Amino acid sequence: MATSGRVHIRRGTAEYRRATFALFCAGFATFALLYCVQPLLPLLAAHFSVSAATSALALSFTTLSLALCLLVSGALAESWGRKPVMAAALGVASLLGLACAAVDSWEPLLVLRALLGLALSGLPALAMAYVGEEFDPESLPAAMGLYIGGTALGGLLGRLLAGLLGDLGGWPLALGGVASLGLLALVLFVWLLPPSRHFRAQRLSFGGVLGNFATHLGNPRLRVLFLLGFLLMGSFVALFNYIGFRLAGEPFGLSSTVIGSLFMVYLAGIFSAGWAGRLVPRFGARRVLLGGVGLMLAGIALCATAWLASITLGLGVFTLGFFAAHAVASGQVGHYAQGAKAQASALYLCAYYLGSSLVGYVGGYVWEHAGWWPLVAVLAGLLVIAGVAARRLPG
Repeated sequence: MATSGRVHIRRGTAEYRRATFALFCAGFATFALLYCVQPLLPLLAAHFSVSAATSALALSFTTLSLALCLLVSGALAESWGRKPVMAAALGVASLLGLACAAVDSWEPLLVLRALLGLALSGLPALAMAYVGEEFDPESLPAAMGLYIGGTALGGLLGRLLAGLLGDLGGWPLALGGVASLGLLALVLFVWLLPPSRHFRAQRLSFGGVLGNFATHLGNPRLRVLFLLGFLLMGSFVALFNYIGFRLAGEPFGLSSTVIGSLFMVYLAGIFSAGWAGRLVPRFGARRVLLGGVGLMLAGIALCATAWLASITLGLGVFTLGFFAAHAVASGQVGHYAQGAKAQASALYLCAYYLGSSLVGYVGGYVWEHAGWWPLVAVLAGLLVIAGVAARRLPG
């Protein structure tokens, strides 16, 4: 394998294990740094004397800057390469995470969180493009599933650790602890990930960048996938943003640690991301996507009840469906993109994180002015639209 630059990484080899674990670490750190604030939102709202929707800006600012900057970083990556940019992005983001723990004013915290999103914009699209370029076609769905599984584990441990540390030492200790995990993930990523073999640098041209974006946006199948990214992630983040407020209030009255422990349901996402990737060759992407959306709808119906056991089960089913659908949709972007795969991935992730920012914030407005059940109804409506869109993909 080392003698030929044309050979792709194949499943079952030592190189495959190293590469997938490195990407797993990158996905882990990305989601941990992004979403560690989610179980801390009630603490932030109380500490800074802001509303629930305003506290959610600590997450929405990060995902919004990430979404917008992805379009730039995805274009630059076609000229600059893959691994060096990803490593730099992860390192800077981890340092900004440490800086967030050192401030005690709301506006500087939001600025640092926005800068953290900007830094991380150099990682997700490049990781997806790396998988699409370096793994052979038969290994690609499973490799993408493992990367998405890393994001699930990052979301889980980031939230669990943040909830625990938040109760022990407040939100600054929580943010600093998660940022330290990001630095550890960086070391493993740099050590394990093989250099790109199939990346071919393009001359940076403004016209070429716009042409690539126009080509991708003109592809009807990619447009469906971009819409799915927006709807799926928007629904996912809105539910997890405000479930903490729901469970912290009456009749539940749960602590940050207990609320954070409910994110153990992310273990279902680690399983379902890889599982869904392996089902695609057998059943087709459309069927697996529709199955994932159906599970999300079932989960959100359970979350509409007033029983803690039912809500916990609903979060698990919802998470199972989300990561299955996201793993398949993100893998299909590389399949349908004709060249400039990093830019295609950037457009998907831009829509994905715009959904996180916009639906995540608007969900807070619905929660504050209408309550829990109207919020659940809005999210269910978005998922119905996602299911209708997924039916337009080839079987």
